[in-house]
Amino acid sequence: MQVDVLTDKQLIGRYLAGNETALEQLIERHKEKVYTSILFLVKDSALAEDIFQDTFIKVIDTLRSGRYKEEGKFLPWVMRISYNLCIDHFRRKKRQPTITNTEGFDIFNVLDFADNTAEDDMVVGQTRRKVRHLVEQLPPEQKEVVILRHYAEMSFKEIAALTDVSINTALGRMRYALINMRKMIAEKNIAL
Repeated sequence: MQVDVLTDKQLIGRYLAGNETALEQLIERHKEKVYTSILFLVKDSALAEDIFQDTFIKVIDTLRSGRYKEEGKFLPWVMRISYNLCIDHFRRKKRQPTITNTEGFDIFNVLDFADNTAEDDMVVGQTRRKVRHLVEQLPPEQKEVVILRHYAEMSFKEIAALTDVSINTALGRMRYALINMRKMIAEKNIAL
C-alpha cells in the first residue's frame, strides 16, 4: 500500500514503527489547513511559521511519548494544538487575535462560479472582502466560531472541544454571529 493512500491513523502507526516518510506525508497532508488557520489568527507570516513548527514539534513529542490516543481525528487534534499555541502567544502579548484582511484567504466560499469572467471575479472578490469586513466586526468569541466553522470546516463538536465550551455555547455563538452579521448588512444596506 502506498503511503499517500493511507489513513492518518495508519501513517501514525508507520511513523511510530520507524518510518519517517509517514510523518512527512502526514504533515504534508495537513500543512496548508493548519498553517492558514494559524495565519488567520496571528496575522504575521513569520510568527505563523514559528507556531506551525512548534505545533508539529509538539505533535511529534506526543506521538513519540505514547501519549497520543486515537480519540478522534488527527486533524482536529493538531488544530487544537495550534490554536492553543496561538492563544498562548496572545496571552504572552496580552492582546486578542483578530482576522487578517489579506487577499487570497477566504473565510467563506461565498460564491462559486464554474466559468468565471473578469466581472464575476470582481464581484466575488468584492463580496469576500465585504464578508471578511463583517466577520472582523464580530465579538472575538463569535469571530472565532465563524472562522473555525467556515474556514477550518470543523464540526460544532470539534469547535466546542477546541475552545473548551459546550456544544450549545458554540452553536449559540454562531447563531449570534449570524444575527449580528445580518443586522450589520441591514443597518449599512450592504449588498452581497
